[in-house]
Amino acid sequence: MKALVIDDDEGIRWILDKVLQEEGLEVLQAGSIAEAEAALSEGGIGITFLDVYLPDGNGMDFLATGALTMPVVMLTAETTFGHAAEAYRIGAMEYLPKPFDLDEVRQLIQRVRPVKAKAKVATGVKQDLIIGRSQAMQNLFRTLGRVAASDLTVLITGESGTGKEMVAKTLHERSQRAVKPFIAINTAAIPAELLESELFGHEKGSFTGADKTREGRFEQADGGTLFLDEIGDMPAALQAKLLRVLEEGRVQRVGGSLSKTVNVRLLAATHQHLPQKIKKGEFREDLYYRLNVIPVHIPPLRERRDDIPELANFLLDRAVEELGMNAPILLDDAADLLCKHDWPGNVRELKNVMRRLAVLTPGAAITLSDVALALGNVDNMQKGEETLSDAVTRCIRQYMHQLGYAEATNMHQYILEQMEPPLLVLAMEKCNGNQLKVADMLGLNRNTVRKLLRKYDIDPQYFR
Repeated sequence: MKALVIDDDEGIRWILDKVLQEEGLEVLQAGSIAEAEAALSEGGIGITFLDVYLPDGNGMDFLATGALTMPVVMLTAETTFGHAAEAYRIGAMEYLPKPFDLDEVRQLIQRVRPVKAKAKVATGVKQDLIIGRSQAMQNLFRTLGRVAASDLTVLITGESGTGKEMVAKTLHERSQRAVKPFIAINTAAIPAELLESELFGHEKGSFTGADKTREGRFEQADGGTLFLDEIGDMPAALQAKLLRVLEEGRVQRVGGSLSKTVNVRLLAATHQHLPQKIKKGEFREDLYYRLNVIPVHIPPLRERRDDIPELANFLLDRAVEELGMNAPILLDDAADLLCKHDWPGNVRELKNVMRRLAVLTPGAAITLSDVALALGNVDNMQKGEETLSDAVTRCIRQYMHQLGYAEATNMHQYILEQMEPPLLVLAMEKCNGNQLKVADMLGLNRNTVRKLLRKYDIDPQYFR
């Protein structure tokens, strides 16, 4: 059997040639799509290893043309779920991030003969927010890539802040339901007496305050995806009603006598250990098995520290883009300190820290000291305690030093305009975007807060 390796990296082609020949395959090599097309004309190729980025085109696009009718393994240095999901969706047998494990290549060869290539569907690759080069994340990408296009129910588990809703959104965006609604609801954030109405809707007059008929989230998500976050906190009575909806595919509004058919893909998430709640009688076992068709676990950040530098830089770039600022460089020793932190708040905490660093870093680079201050680790650096006044003095001194012999003009206004945006950002972050609370915290009136947000182009929606 022949194998075709399409990659512009001669080193990758060499190592794959060696391994594939050891497995008894005849190997053809191509450094571009044009060379690949010439090799394909010879026929008899049983498996193809295809790089994403090639000198004369994109490997994903080439795969989507249907020219490769044999099993295809995508090779890429990208580490986002989007590439994995897209590869599987357009027909790849497997997706291998570089650098790959040679034993995985050998195992793929053993799988070739019974595998048939899937139908190809051309589509663009969306920007992805789920990032990771670690083995744990790559395994997660493979699982998500295989189930994204299906209608299977997925139970997403992981600690708070790991990105469970982001995974759910990405599954929806990669599914056939992407053009339909994605409706998310946190079942722990809604009082138990209102949750039934929120999920299933209600008829006018069905309870005090029900002054009009209202669709529930199941009806709103019809044809699309419904994401139930913190499903472990759902009251027992509602668990039974949810199970009935999942089994029958029909919902009945509170106070209504008729039921309505809904076509909804359900995704659920929890940070709790549901089997333990089942033992305590706090969660229905039959509902658990109905939800846990495809279990997906997102590892905490402390268990994939190798991903932190790449993720930190990505979140830093995103923060400065959204805040309209210049991007400071994250120095290696500063990144090392980020890797040593345990991140109890996981990716959510890292996102906030990188946003904090984006607005508070006084120079063009994020230093070890900057990260220590952002993490509250000044004592660990044996620098002693630093008051707010000391920190401001240090930053202004550094700015004046950067001025050198240049004449400073209107420095008071300049310093004020440098201080106000991070103060507003941190206050908005602390108050979850509630401008009234921000005004109280800062001792300003609400109109002033609104004017300052507009002045510095800070979007309140970002903090909610």
